[in-house]
Amino acid sequence: MEDLKAYIESGVLELYVLGDLTEAEKLEVERMLSAYPELQSEVFEIEKALEKYAEAHAVTPSEGLRDKILNAMPGSTSQQDEAKVIPLISKKNTNFYKYAFAASVALLLLSTIALINLYSQLKESNTQIVLLQQSNQQFSSRVNYVEGQLQAANQSLEVFHKPEQYKVVSLKGTDKAPTASMMVAFSPETEEVMIDMASLKMPSNDKEHQYQLWALVDGKPVDLGVFDAKADTAGMVKMKGLKNAQAFAVTLEPKGGSINPTMEQMMVMGAI
Repeated sequence: MEDLKAYIESGVLELYVLGDLTEAEKLEVERMLSAYPELQSEVFEIEKALEKYAEAHAVTPSEGLRDKILNAMPGSTSQQDEAKVIPLISKKNTNFYKYAFAASVALLLLSTIALINLYSQLKESNTQIVLLQQSNQQFSSRVNYVEGQLQAANQSLEVFHKPEQYKVVSLKGTDKAPTASMMVAFSPETEEVMIDMASLKMPSNDKEHQYQLWALVDGKPVDLGVFDAKADTAGMVKMKGLKNAQAFAVTLEPKGGSINPTMEQMMVMGAI
């Protein structure tokens, strides 16, 4: 899913809608659309966004434009002008006016076509600017996400490279969740307890429940706080601190945690 999210944020779907891809790139996008229905929905949303943008920026010709063009043509003169008699118009002058009129009409048509083309190009340029701005925003979000992941990874490395300060405790799955596992970093010196989310292998909890970390201190469970299991979470999550513990365990509890652990819902456990 992360690869699919990155593919969407790359901007290739916007270029596909605009028709700015090579034939090979276009075939690759169509292959992805066939394989992933969610990409088809994304393309549909992009097309709708472009249509809304074009409608919002459409320019309607003024009501007087048609009358101005018609008034500029012969035949639209008043009856008074038609009643005037101009004597002795030579055939040579008549031909001249015919050619001049034809040239004027041709020039008017060419000018109109040029204006329409220019307006279409302007709308297309504005659309591409909007798409580029969206792609830039998506790229910035992706960079921020990667930076966050790197920061979390560096935090984990810092903890695991200080064995003299942190005790790393491996918690294994119980009969309730045999394949579950996680790691807890514990520092008696600084009274810190942290969960390594990158090593967390537990089922995602629903909205009504949370995982709760417990420490076994002198045979009694001590609450260290609640956390959620998410597939894309990395780094270290700081829990409640304590100075001494003999073991750690995690149970699945109602959202917000419980006063005492529900032993039937114990997922993992590990001794120090």
